[in-house]
Amino acid sequence: MNINMLMQQAQRMQKDMEVNVKKAKEELAQTEVHAEAGGGLVKVTMTCRHVVKRIEINPELLQDDADMIEDLIAAAMNDASRQAEAVSEERMKSANSGMGLPPGLSGLF
Repeated sequence: MNINMLMQQAQRMQKDMEVNVKKAKEELAQTEVHAEAGGGLVKVTMTCRHVVKRIEINPELLQDDADMIEDLIAAAMNDASRQAEAVSEERMKSANSGMGLPPGLSGLF
């Protein structure tokens, strides 16, 4: 096998990986995660690109202390963010699979 063939193969692999990563990012922008806090008193819907689509607050909660409401919103947001990150990692790992990258390098893309 000559060097030109190796270079062409590497370029094809790079293009394939770029297409896979772009597709995965587009899918993540549409994928939503749902989180809640306080036993469902606060619910958050967020895309896997960390765009908050909706926050629902149970009307009963609005009678409580503002600090508690703020804490529950923060908890729900953090949970949604963790879920989005986990889904994103898995999708990007799938997008990079089969590309022959050494372990640990797939997270760079």
